[in-house]
Amino acid sequence: MLELNINNETSRLRAVILGTAKSNGPVPQVEDCYDPKSIESVLAGNYPKEEDMILEMDAVETVLKKYGVQVYRPNIIKDCNQIFSRDIAFVIENKIIRANILPDRGREIEAIRYVWNQVDRRNRIVLPKECHVEGGDVILWDDYIFMGTYSGEDYADYITARTNMDAVIAIQELFPEKTVKAFELQKSNTNPKKNALHLDCCFQPIGKGKAIIYKNGFLIEREYQWLVDFFGKENIFEITKDEMYNMNSNIFSISEEVIISEKNFARLNNWLRKQGFIVEEVPYAEIGKQGGLLRCTTMPLVRD
Repeated sequence: MLELNINNETSRLRAVILGTAKSNGPVPQVEDCYDPKSIESVLAGNYPKEEDMILEMDAVETVLKKYGVQVYRPNIIKDCNQIFSRDIAFVIENKIIRANILPDRGREIEAIRYVWNQVDRRNRIVLPKECHVEGGDVILWDDYIFMGTYSGEDYADYITARTNMDAVIAIQELFPEKTVKAFELQKSNTNPKKNALHLDCCFQPIGKGKAIIYKNGFLIEREYQWLVDFFGKENIFEITKDEMYNMNSNIFSISEEVIISEKNFARLNNWLRKQGFIVEEVPYAEIGKQGGLLRCTTMPLVRD
């Protein structure tokens, strides 16, 4: 049996699912892309090659194993993009919650069925159909669950709107002792510089009580301000529009002190080191062309 335990983003990581780029399938058609960043790379003719993405993900696996983390990988499904394991399910406390993701991506959950089946049945949660949620919109901070959402009447028009208020309410009912706080995100189907696909694309808490944030990813300034006040302005690293576009907030914590980051994030990585973090740099720019980065490709199962 797998005893799940996740209460925040930064406690010492013991077990994780890392996606896979193997048998990723051909370059998609524009109409089959799920986000504006992928559309952009298809149109520019620089959509990432499978072999490059495999190397990038292997680099992350090497770092995880260096710190003694147990790494699970999805079973390979032929010609299926299985990179973003955070989208398909997520863990809160001792429960694994299946994300009701875009219908085309249902096969991805089958590839981690062997992990799902190791969890006590009572702790495997499938939300009602009307609850849309993806793991990138769910950020745990001990007594708080922060959730990115979009509640505009035009929700259905946005393929980039991934988590709705029905899901926020469902999570609050599942974890009544926690404070669930929802944040309205900026959405765009066409402009990756104006789209916060998930909450972790514009905000992420890291160790030592610090956080990375991008103001214009939030639709409502007061909600952004709440986070700044919560963490304290002196503990916040504000990223620029271009840094948000390159996914600077989408790094991944192995512990309070150790962070995996993209090697090109020079300004961020320097700041992290000045704050006393150990920064494990990896190449991840090719993965980034699909609109996700380190947090999106990892799904933590057990932290201390």
